[in-house]
Amino acid sequence: MSSSTEDSSGALNIEDVRRAQAALEGLDVTTWANRFELLSDANRLRLLLCLHHAPGICVTDLSVALGMSGTAVSHALRLLRSQGWVTATRDGRSMRYQLAEDTVHQLLHSIGATHFGDTHFGDTHFGDTHFDDSGHSHR
Repeated sequence: MSSSTEDSSGALNIEDVRRAQAALEGLDVTTWANRFELLSDANRLRLLLCLHHAPGICVTDLSVALGMSGTAVSHALRLLRSQGWVTATRDGRSMRYQLAEDTVHQLLHSIGATHFGDTHFGDTHFGDTHFDDSGHSHR
């Protein structure tokens, strides 16, 4: 080991300990661990990618796109909604789902997610919710 982390006697480097502890200050590690746990399931990650690419999609359309049963999609959506990653908007008899917050949106971009066509397709409306070209919802 280098002398900056431990001297030859094995004594602690208090400055390194303080810097390491500072990395944990003000960060809710448990919340982030739970968030990353949601991403550890391939089907939930695929579902989030679909919502990113097709905001305002309903369970039936998601189940077809994902090749999953409607029950499995609904269960995954419940988990994602309970963690605040996904929101739902009623459109007549259907519920339309979209990403709930920008953090999720940015995480998906960091793994290579894109928007449908990445070109201008106009704005989309579902019930009282308006989805702009970037897939963000507005009331």
